[in-house]
Amino acid sequence: MNNASPIGVFDSGVGGLSVLGCLRRELPGERFIYYGDNANAPYGTKPPEQVLDCVCRVTEKLVARGIKAMVIACNTATAVAAAQLRAMYPFPIVAMEPALKPASLMRHGGKVLVLATPNTLRLPKFAALMERYGEQAVPLPCPGLMELVEAERFDEAVGYVTGLVAQQRQDTVDALVLGCTHYVFLRPALRRALPEHVALVDGNEGTARQLHRVLLEGELLAPPSQRGEAELMTSGDAAELLPLMRRMLKRAEDL
Repeated sequence: MNNASPIGVFDSGVGGLSVLGCLRRELPGERFIYYGDNANAPYGTKPPEQVLDCVCRVTEKLVARGIKAMVIACNTATAVAAAQLRAMYPFPIVAMEPALKPASLMRHGGKVLVLATPNTLRLPKFAALMERYGEQAVPLPCPGLMELVEAERFDEAVGYVTGLVAQQRQDTVDALVLGCTHYVFLRPALRRALPEHVALVDGNEGTARQLHRVLLEGELLAPPSQRGEAELMTSGDAAELLPLMRRMLKRAEDL
């Protein structure tokens, strides 16, 4: 492992590509290997033990490629596996969590709606976030929303989210947390669909800045002469999924 080595990034499917787009903007000279565990998606409705097993298998594949750092671009995988992976591997591991802390700073006396997978909202890590930053926060589990994004059914996905928000008094909602990396692809359409005063919050940019910091501290930043690149991998049908992943990465670059 050296500073020219790649950085591993993974998610249960294409959602983490929204994170990869941010990472590439923040660190344009880095080489990234993105692994979508599409054959085992979604993680958000699986038992934690099954998610941990999936995450460990994916990590082994990325380690075999000689990565110098890894980004867990999945809130559910972070909650289930981040602590264990950090105990197992010597390289920096940057992980996601629902952006409840920054959303709490955007409150003006109203509510913060937290959209996430059912698994993310059930796990102790989210309970700890709620205890610290959850004043007036309303967790909203979103079963099936990740699958709509994976299928590029964006209009239906936006309708799903706006329907959830409409069940609240919208004049009392200050912020909406996109607590799954898949949901970030909906940000432009949600911005058009929701009242202007509702802030849309996700953890992608914070994750990119954190990766930059840990690479800098570890003297692992890519050499100035290195040309950035992104290799895409999947546990699913590559012929079907790699074109989808390339489309979604392009979409992420335009977010």
